[in-house]
Parts: sequence; structure tokens; C-alpha cells
Amino acid sequence: MNPFRRHLLKAIGLLAAVPAWASDDQSIQQGKDMQPSSVKPRHVLCFLGKDDGLLHPPKAVATMIADFGFEIDRTYSQAKPDPHMERSFGVCWDRTFPNAWSAADEAAVANHKSVLYVLSPPMEREKTVAYSAAALRIVEAMIEAGAIAAKGESAGVAHGLKRWMQLASECKAAAKTNQGLAVTAAMSRVCRLAFAKRPLGGDVYYESVGYHFVGLPEIYVAKSRGSDRDAARLMDEIADNMAADGVDAILRARNLALSRGSHYAEDDFKFDPYGIVHVEA
Repeated sequence: MNPFRRHLLKAIGLLAAVPAWASDDQSIQQGKDMQPSSVKPRHVLCFLGKDDGLLHPPKAVATMIADFGFEIDRTYSQAKPDPHMERSFGVCWDRTFPNAWSAADEAAVANHKSVLYVLSPPMEREKTVAYSAAALRIVEAMIEAGAIAAKGESAGVAHGLKRWMQLASECKAAAKTNQGLAVTAAMSRVCRLAFAKRPLGGDVYYESVGYHFVGLPEIYVAKSRGSDRDAARLMDEIADNMAADGVDAILRARNLALSRGSHYAEDDFKFDPYGIVHVEA
């Protein structure tokens, strides 16, 4: 079995090995005055194909999907174009990373002939990074098998094929830095960049969505602090610190607090059960 795949299976807990982040690990603790929601995040991956062969991935890819505990959704997958996809991808393209998609990626979306959805299992917090790394490996395998476009449906983020493959490669490299641990801060960062979207412009704050896919609270930055690019850099800095040193430690160091409020209902894939951190002006 591929070493990276084995590593992820161990981290998820589907192979006996070193445990993933333990539930009492400082890096995933809530604030002491706030209990986490019982909601468990779930990835929804969307793939587009050039023909109906997309709906029947190669045996090796189908086996990988099943081994990771993911499943192909046969209810909403379809062997025909979805007229909403061009607009959906247009909204979801990651506009933070330079050249995250190309004209060729846009053309592929416009000309797709099939749609496949792949769902993760509901994820325990201590296993979110491992499952997100598995999701990224599935994206890589589906692209290698012929998928012409992909997006993380749960947070509404899309990258071009080249960027997806770059992220998958970076995730593997991060795992190699310390195979003795189930997950690393470096893996958390790559998976966050892959499956979270930021900065979304609200009335008062620039907002992130999807940080729960690496077990972190969302980060909202007051618009009065600067530009959207400034907000994105601060979101990344705080999230990197939280992944490395623990949520509680960074909240204390920066004099920040968790909030329970959310724009999203608990049954919305975008709902973050770990709360929101507001960075005020």
C-alpha cells in the first residue's frame, strides 16, 4: 500500500497505529467557557467529467474512496451537464492564491458532460485534518483518472487542476516531515488552503468559511482593519498559530474569544461547530 495512503488510514483510525490528535490535545481545545456543538463536519467533493465515464471511477480509485470511509453519492451525481455549474464555479474560484485557475479550467467547466459527488463520513474533530488530507488525495486521484474540474462543495471553494495537484503534492510533503505523528500543522495548513474559502466580505467583517475541516474555529476580521488581502493574511497567520500551538493558547496570547453565533444553520455544511473568532478593529 502507498505509504501516504497508509499514513492517512492510520491517522483516521482505519488501521491500528499511532492515534490521531487525542481529544485532550491542546491543539484542538475549545475555550473553557464554551462547549463544542455536536455537529460533525462533512466533506462534499464535486467533480466534473468530459463524459459519463466519470460516474464509474477506475477500480483503484473506487477502492481508495471506500477505504477512506468516503462514498459516491448516486442521488445527485448525473451523467449529463448541470447548467448551474458555470455560475457555481465562477463564485467558488479561490481568488486569494495567484493564478489559482486558468481559462482552460473555465472552459472545462463550461463544457462538462457529467457530475460526480463524493461524500466523507461525519468527522470527529481530532480526525478532521487526516480526513481532509484523504479528501485531497481523492481529488488528486480523480483528476489523474480524468476529472476535468473539482471543487469543495461544503465550503464553496474551487481551484484549477494545476493548483489542486500542487496542494496534493504539498500535503504529501508535509506528511513526510514527521510520519510518526498522525497529523501536522503543515498538513493542517495545506488542507485549510484546499478546502476553506476566505476572505468573504460581510457587512462588518471579512469572513472565513471551512476552517472546521481542519478542526478550527472560523476567523472574522473587522473590515476597518484594512483590505481584504490584509484580512486574508491575518486569518492565515492566526489559523497557522492555532494549528501549531493550540486554540486556547492563541486566544489567550491575542486576547481573543470564541463566539457561538453563526450565519449558517447547524444542518448547513458551512456551519462551523467549533465557533467563530472575531478580530476587532
